[in-house]
Amino acid sequence: MSRTAVVAGVGPGLGESLARKFAAEGCRVALFARSADYITDLADDLPDPGEGLAVPTDLADVAQIRDGFETVRDAFGPIDVLVNHASAASWTGLLDTSVESFEESWAVNGRGAFVCSQEAVEDMLETGGGTVIFTGATSAVRGRGGAIGFTAAKFAARGMAMDIAQEYGPDGVHVAHVVLDGQIDSPGVRERNPDRDPETFLDPDELAETYWHLVERDDPSTQPFEVHLTNGPQPSEFV
Repeated sequence: MSRTAVVAGVGPGLGESLARKFAAEGCRVALFARSADYITDLADDLPDPGEGLAVPTDLADVAQIRDGFETVRDAFGPIDVLVNHASAASWTGLLDTSVESFEESWAVNGRGAFVCSQEAVEDMLETGGGTVIFTGATSAVRGRGGAIGFTAAKFAARGMAMDIAQEYGPDGVHVAHVVLDGQIDSPGVRERNPDRDPETFLDPDELAETYWHLVERDDPSTQPFEVHLTNGPQPSEFV
């Protein structure tokens, strides 16, 4: 049976790989991002047998998120899979971070994921279950110093994922948190790091395989909550 999946936060790299992998597995995939042209082109280029839908959305805007989910339901029906993949970073420390910058990180990583999860889980409870995956980072489990907004938001998202898993796991909603301990490969990342060994980047296509494995897990008695993915020790400035 075809699943309806929402990838909230799509760009070159892992977001695109997730969309392509889910479509290749037969999902109807809704792409949420502010970059309307990019997600429209990607939706048109997703592999068969899947189907793509571009939903231009600012994931810091609650009304836009809720409207986006209504658009998905109108096109594809209720949501079976949600990936909370959007991220906003504040790469400054305590004394150099403005309240506005701190709140911007929280608005996307925390509040945005909260609203997306509300929308998706409500559908899943009506249809008998589903999967919610949070994309985490090294900063979700270990402070790096000098990135207080990002770290606080990612810690919050991890705790939120854990709480949703405990509340709705018995109802068939599988919630997982994926710690990406390293820098994900993409054209932009390689351009910014021309001298770095490509083998030290995380392969987004391989990461997408792990996400799909989490979706396929349908035994409620043995649902993994946290997966930690890395390709070995990473320089601190890259995590």
